Amino acid sequence: MLNHIILMGRLTRDPELRRTQSGVAVASFSLAVDRDFADKSTGTRATDFIDIVAWRGTAEFVSKYFSKGRMAVVEGRLQIRDWQDRDGNKRRSAEVVADNIYFGDSRRDSDGGSYGNRSTSSYGGSYGGNSSNSYAPAAPQNNSYSAPSAPVVSEFAELSDDDGELPF
Repeated sequence: MLNHIILMGRLTRDPELRRTQSGVAVASFSLAVDRDFADKSTGTRATDFIDIVAWRGTAEFVSKYFSKGRMAVVEGRLQIRDWQDRDGNKRRSAEVVADNIYFGDSRRDSDGGSYGNRSTSSYGGSYGGNSSNSYAPAAPQNNSYSAPSAPVVSEFAELSDDDGELPF
């Protein structure tokens, strides 16, 4: 069986960090995740608001480094919970239990700060509760581009627009 989910969206509120009676850290927050397609009639994309729960070190990491509006990539599993409300009615809710949380933007993009010259792809800071107990950002990579020394030969040819038909 496979239950693995990856989401990318913006936090709708600051993470709420709490502790269980035994002292285990748990953080809850929600992500606003845009759908990949737009509504045909309005042209707008719908947004899903997904509840996320993080435990232990992952909870402490997200509460320390993330805030409302930050882009986050959450990797985890979908969990369905049954519960009763105050009136005794049975309720069911879905949430994602986060295993790993990554930065989806740079601090410069979200709140005016800066991580230096690191781009989002080279600053893939994350914390996985299953891997270690300390946060260590990814080492910066050299993102400079050097042009190839030999000319590039393309196997593609430009198509003419004679008949207006697509070639596929």
